[in-house]
Amino acid sequence: MTASAYVLEYHLVNYRRTWRASALSTLVLPLLTMLGFGIGVGGYVTAGVEGVDYLDWLVPGLIASAAAQTAIGESTWPVLSYFEWLKVYFGQAAAPLRVADIVTGHLAFMLFRVLISAAAFLLVAALFGTLHSLSALAVLPIAALTGLALAAPVMAYSASVTSDSYLAILMRFAVLPMSLFSGVFFPVESLGVLRWVAYVLPLWHGVDLSRAATLGVWPGWDGLWHLLYLMVWGAAGWFLAVRRFGKRLVV
Repeated sequence: MTASAYVLEYHLVNYRRTWRASALSTLVLPLLTMLGFGIGVGGYVTAGVEGVDYLDWLVPGLIASAAAQTAIGESTWPVLSYFEWLKVYFGQAAAPLRVADIVTGHLAFMLFRVLISAAAFLLVAALFGTLHSLSALAVLPIAALTGLALAAPVMAYSASVTSDSYLAILMRFAVLPMSLFSGVFFPVESLGVLRWVAYVLPLWHGVDLSRAATLGVWPGWDGLWHLLYLMVWGAAGWFLAVRRFGKRLVV
């Protein structure tokens, strides 16, 4: 195996001991969200959105949002704890591992967690009868790419701070607004001129791709633009994370 694969194996072994703590929430959260927003709020949106039943329109946005939340959750407090409290990264750096191996292996584990979250949401959505095309399976790689576009730069941010107060600021002033204004619950066109802010956010691109997949709509050139945009965010975040990790680990 490559060095990064050994780092991934380390995280998977740890997860094998702790997965039960998150297994219930992984299935319950999609169920409650579908009931609360999809059926509860959807009951008042009788005309649907853009000619589509509200629940069917909402589901892909929820899947992309869940992927984003999982990616950010895995790239904030766990990363900071491996620097400040558990010192795991320092132990890995003392082994014959490069900084890039440490970052890539941990990022791979984060994408594994994102895929589990997206798959659970997809399963619940199928039980609710909101998936009408096999193209909905494309949501899984889309969720992974969306997760990478967010986890990599957030990982770099977490490696740059020494207190979890900065992570709380990130969640409050960046993650929460992104989740609300990226087209998950309503079309971004409703925002007027502020829709351009949504277009800059990686989550909106993931939402738009996921919606095209679950509705069986060919995204055209817009889909290619979404993919390239998310890949640029992921690549830039990875390079920045490697740089920030290097400054903190290499004495």
